[in-house]
Amino acid sequence: MTASALTPAVPASSRAPQLALILITMVWGGTFLVVQYALSFSTPMFFVGCRFAAAALALALVSGRALRGMTGRDLIAGAVIGVAIALGYGAQTMGLQYITSSESAFLTALYVPIVPLLQWAVWRQAPRLATWAGIVLAFVGLVLLTGNGAGAITLNQGQALTVFSAFAIAAEVVLIGLFAGRVDTRRVTVVQLAVASLVAFALMPMAGETSVPAFSWMLVVLAGGLGLASALIQLTMNWAQRSLDPSRATIIYAGEPVWAGVAGRIAGERLPAMALLGGALVVLGVIVSEFKLRKGRSKQGTVG
Repeated sequence: MTASALTPAVPASSRAPQLALILITMVWGGTFLVVQYALSFSTPMFFVGCRFAAAALALALVSGRALRGMTGRDLIAGAVIGVAIALGYGAQTMGLQYITSSESAFLTALYVPIVPLLQWAVWRQAPRLATWAGIVLAFVGLVLLTGNGAGAITLNQGQALTVFSAFAIAAEVVLIGLFAGRVDTRRVTVVQLAVASLVAFALMPMAGETSVPAFSWMLVVLAGGLGLASALIQLTMNWAQRSLDPSRATIIYAGEPVWAGVAGRIAGERLPAMALLGGALVVLGVIVSEFKLRKGRSKQGTVG
């Protein structure tokens, strides 16, 4: 079965991919707080491994016929994207041991202005002036968000891990865009989720996790629930980016830290005023970096 038969091509004018990404961004934003709570029952990399194992299993169970046509390109694409997912979510989850879910979400959003830089490295597409402006705004936001002065940036352990995760997630977005349209969406998603799980388990010793956490039904529920959410997120990203380029998709992803901040505030998290300003500048940097894509598209370019 071809990718187009499994996942029909979406007309460029369709708003369905944009609306789908908005919905999964809301789900994605809410997962930060849930993951932080899950760390009360598990170590970070073990939880990431369980989370993506559940996601891979759930999607595989409803993709039996599609998996029979697995190709070498599907395997390669899924494996490469899966490694990026494991590194990104693994570092992010480890960072949540030291910082709030709201701060983690805003720092993770730095991956958005990083995407054009990686596209520059991969496809030799030089960033536009607006992109550089967005990067500067995001950098200033990082300084304020992390509580550093203008002279130097000194990250604590949680902040450093989360910034690293932003680079890995940016690589994931670029890789999805690189392979989108040339592979079967569902097969690749199953592979990338399974690979992410295996890599996370393999990295446990490097993360200092020398033993498996004690069994807990709450851990099972959280890992299973987030696994289903991860499957939904990854499948939707792969499907939507068949008709949306990575840069346009990242505009929508910019809403993720906002939703995470809302969830965190409901849960009682209170970031300092300067940190909130820094987070706002990060989000503004995301929007500014993609300004040209929205300009002149008063209807189609509006995703809110």
